[in-house]
Amino acid sequence: MSPKSRIPAASDPGDTWVPRPRRRETPLGILGHAATFLGASALGGVLLAGLILPAAGAVGLGAKSGAEGFESIPDDFRTPPLTQATQIFDAKGGLIAKVFERDRTVIPADQMSPLIRTAQVDIEDARFYEHGAVDLKGILRAITKNAESGAAVQGASTLTQQYVKNVNVEKAGDDADAVREAQRKTLGRKIQELRYAIKLEEDLTKEQILTNYLNITFYGHQAYGIQAASQRYFSKDAKDLSLPEAAMLAGLVQNPSQYDPKLHPVAAQKRRDTVIDKMVENKHITAEQARQAKAAPLGLNYKDPRNGCITAQAGMGFFCDYVRHVVKQDPVFGKSSAERKKLWDTGGLNIYTTLDPDKQAAAQNAVSTKVYVTDPVSAAMTMVEPGSGKILAMAQTRPYGLAKEKNETVVNYNVDAAMGGGIGFQPGSNFKPIVAAAALEAGLPPTQRYDSPNRMDWPTTKTCDGTWKNLNKGKKDGSIPNESPSEVGPYDLKQAMALSVNTYFVQMEQEIGLCAVKQMANKLGMEGKADGSPLEELPGLGLGTQEVSPLTMANVYAAFAARGTYCAPLAINRITTVDGADVPVPQARCAPAMSESTADVINSVLLGVTEKGGTARDLNLDDRRQIAGKTGTTDEKKSAWFTGYTGNLAGSVWLGSPGTKVPMRNIRIGGRYQAEVFGATGPGPIWQQAMSDAVRDMPEQPFTTVYIPDPPRRDAGCTTPSGSTGPVTCTGAPTTGGQGNTGRPRGTAPTGPTAPSGRTGPAVPPDATDPGDQ
Repeated sequence: MSPKSRIPAASDPGDTWVPRPRRRETPLGILGHAATFLGASALGGVLLAGLILPAAGAVGLGAKSGAEGFESIPDDFRTPPLTQATQIFDAKGGLIAKVFERDRTVIPADQMSPLIRTAQVDIEDARFYEHGAVDLKGILRAITKNAESGAAVQGASTLTQQYVKNVNVEKAGDDADAVREAQRKTLGRKIQELRYAIKLEEDLTKEQILTNYLNITFYGHQAYGIQAASQRYFSKDAKDLSLPEAAMLAGLVQNPSQYDPKLHPVAAQKRRDTVIDKMVENKHITAEQARQAKAAPLGLNYKDPRNGCITAQAGMGFFCDYVRHVVKQDPVFGKSSAERKKLWDTGGLNIYTTLDPDKQAAAQNAVSTKVYVTDPVSAAMTMVEPGSGKILAMAQTRPYGLAKEKNETVVNYNVDAAMGGGIGFQPGSNFKPIVAAAALEAGLPPTQRYDSPNRMDWPTTKTCDGTWKNLNKGKKDGSIPNESPSEVGPYDLKQAMALSVNTYFVQMEQEIGLCAVKQMANKLGMEGKADGSPLEELPGLGLGTQEVSPLTMANVYAAFAARGTYCAPLAINRITTVDGADVPVPQARCAPAMSESTADVINSVLLGVTEKGGTARDLNLDDRRQIAGKTGTTDEKKSAWFTGYTGNLAGSVWLGSPGTKVPMRNIRIGGRYQAEVFGATGPGPIWQQAMSDAVRDMPEQPFTTVYIPDPPRRDAGCTTPSGSTGPVTCTGAPTTGGQGNTGRPRGTAPTGPTAPSGRTGPAVPPDATDPGDQ
């Protein structure tokens, strides 16, 4: 048989050869070539390292006794923390996405086919079970073969040495310089690799070393380790590999690119057959088994690597990305950002999330059918569970991705910038219930009335640290109007919320002060704006002029549904490692943001918004269950909102243009022309469709409501005692001052009969029209 030369390899190939023309050499010539090789080739470093090792090398570096005297090696060489794939699941166990820096699933020896273990040894290091860390016979054979060829064409690295090199590369991660350093064929590095290999042979069994090797090595197409390779090329587990399949995978290690079965099937099959021949040569299979294996086609059942949130289905990519931000930011996953990043990058986690696939489908279907991806505006919706903060759905019109020509984006419109979102959107009148909650907590009664003129100057208002003053009194930009010319007070809280009267809430904000409003917003999780900056104490705060996200608003309203208990958003139920160990996860963080009586009043008032006379009176759910909520529309109709809830599910919908701030007038959205978009006409129907589907199998959970008397007639002689910004006093009607209308202390909710669970609403002027809101 003619001598053979080695094919250049990405990893150390051991003893695999291809035919090469013979070169006739004399013994002296061979020695000359050997000397040249020792001085110049990378393999010479290996041999020289062996020569200068301690005396143990002189009696056979392969002997385990040669490890005596070497210092211990790092634990991560014995059981390296290999980078693995992380799987993210929904609340019902469905796979959302698999994410990885390196696609790898570490498995024990008993989950590997004996065929792949035998094939890998036979082709990489046939004498693996006979020698120690260093194969002296292999070294001598390498001298001869390389001398005959005149070049470094064969190596003598054992499988253990290759494993050590792979660990060094693994530890280098994605640092290109560190990877190059780990692969440099310097004398010092070769000595270190040999020392580590010798110590490994002392500390681990051969079977343990082989198992580690099969879990760490690269098989091409982003597949690291034999389990990922088996799934990539044959769509099966490593324990189920057949002889020809195992031989093909074992042959890939030498050069995954050259023997790529997708790109070079002929070369891959030849390489596979070489492995089969080696298995016959080492008497691990019979000639007949080899014949049958060689006759088999490659039989690929290839699956493209699917990595990252971009592969998530049903619009779950944005939630997947949100989970990534949680792991990288929550201190429960590590004290420093570097520790948390390492946990995510290392992977090997099974993350079980709160996302409900049915509610996600309902939300995604609604935002996609009501708003087309090609429309000039987009929509986003978040659903959360009152009383726990669990995020149950997170959807938006524009798909998760990088193709701008397909209107894709990786910006999550549902969340704040720190969690993968943008700078947020003005919520408009969605914010008004927060003002009302602050006022009730400050002692104002549920029957509070203000004269609420159609337009008024922004009033001087107390802040936490001083006073805000209007420097533009008497000018248009120093005043605030109501949406409709017909909105002229006086109004009480029920009327003002149902019709979304701006000047009413400006007067309420003035009475309690901006500090109280800001503090209530903070208690409800609105610790700042979506871009991370703090809320500003400006009068427009109460009318929703500062940008927030749908997740934030959904959680605010969920607190109302939970009778005043605010729970921070929760995305993860449980995390386990691949071996089943639990990883600590964030726990529910809930606290009272207001009294139950205050929340009951807010729920009663927001019921009125969705009942006769309210701005959202047409948004009934299919099963007609009790709902509450609030519309919101910003200046020039650039954003519109509806946030609403049942007793056990809250959802917030935003509609608008995240970039160019398109005014939603004379616009076609979802194939339907709209002269002017309001909270009830744009995002409202999205919410209605999504929630109707989402609550279909949920039990009905009525609100705890309170009886709030209707306001006095308009002809009852109402006056304002102190100009146009004070509370209203009406002759012959109950007062709204310190004692309220029933003699109770200010701020105490009425305790009369609860409002019925039907769809009756507060009294409104008979000539009122649906004004939308600001």
